[in-house]
Amino acid sequence: MQDAAPPFTLVRPRRQTAPLVFSSAHSGRAYPPHFVATARLDPLRLRRSEDGFVDQLYAAAPDLGAPLLAAHFPRAYCDANREPWELDPAMFEDALPDYVNGASPRVAAGLGTIARIVASGEPIYRHRLRFAEAEARIRTCWQPYHETLSELLETTRLHFGAALLVDCHSMPGNALPAKSAADFVLGDAHGTACLPEITALAERSLRDMGYRVRRNDPYAGGFITRHYGRPRAGLHALQIELNRALYMDEERIQPAAGFDAVRADLTRLMAILVAQTSAILMPGLDAQAAE
Repeated sequence: MQDAAPPFTLVRPRRQTAPLVFSSAHSGRAYPPHFVATARLDPLRLRRSEDGFVDQLYAAAPDLGAPLLAAHFPRAYCDANREPWELDPAMFEDALPDYVNGASPRVAAGLGTIARIVASGEPIYRHRLRFAEAEARIRTCWQPYHETLSELLETTRLHFGAALLVDCHSMPGNALPAKSAADFVLGDAHGTACLPEITALAERSLRDMGYRVRRNDPYAGGFITRHYGRPRAGLHALQIELNRALYMDEERIQPAAGFDAVRADLTRLMAILVAQTSAILMPGLDAQAAE
C-alpha cells in the first residue's frame, strides 16, 4: 500500500469526558492509484460502496468529549467491517491459507474483506488477484484500524468502568422497500451487543427529531458491532445506519442540501448520548467520579 494515504484519522478530545467511542469504517475515500489502475470501474463507480461523508457528519464527537476514528482506505479496497480474512477463493489465482474464511455469507455476496463487487453489484477487478495483495491490504489497513479501535475501547472501559462504541454507517436510499422505509436503522445484534436502554435512548431521540427509525431490520450489526459488543464485559456497541438520500447526491457522491441539517441533528444525538450514557451504563455512579 505504498501509494495510499495513512490508514485512518483519529481525532481525540482534549480530555475524554464520556465513555463513548465513535467509529466510521466505511467513509474512507483515499483510493490508491495502483488499485484504481487495476480496477475495471471508473473512480465514480468505485465509490458506490462508500458510506459517503459519514465521518464529516459525526465530526463534532471530539468537541463533545469522545474520540472519532475514521478510515481513510475505502471499503472497496479493504473492508474493516468484516472478519480479517473473509476472502473469496475464486478471486485469487493462487491457493489461500487454511485460516481464510471463504464460505461466509458476506463472501458469497461478493462483499468480503477484499470485495469482489461494489455495493451496486458491479465487479471491481479485470483479473484475479494474488493472495499477497490481499494480505498486504489487511495488514496495512484492517489490522491498524482494529488495533487502534481495540485500544480506544479498552482504555475507555478501564477509565470509566464501561464503554459504548457507536458504529457509524449509511445505507443506500433504496435499501428498503417503500412500506418499510426508514431514515435510520439501529443495530444492536438483537439486543446482544448493547444494553437495550441505550438503543431505546437513540431511537427515542431520533424519533423526537422527526425521523423514521427501525431496529435490526435489515441491519442488525456487522462485524464491528458484533465483535466489540460484549455487554457482560462492559463493552457495548450500537450500529447506526443513516439513509443517504437525506444528506447526499448518491449518483454524484456529493453532499446535498440536507447535509447541514442532518449533521446538526447527529450532533444533537451525540450530545444526548454523551449526557446520558454514563448513567445508563453505570447506574448510581456519579459521572464526575468516573472522570
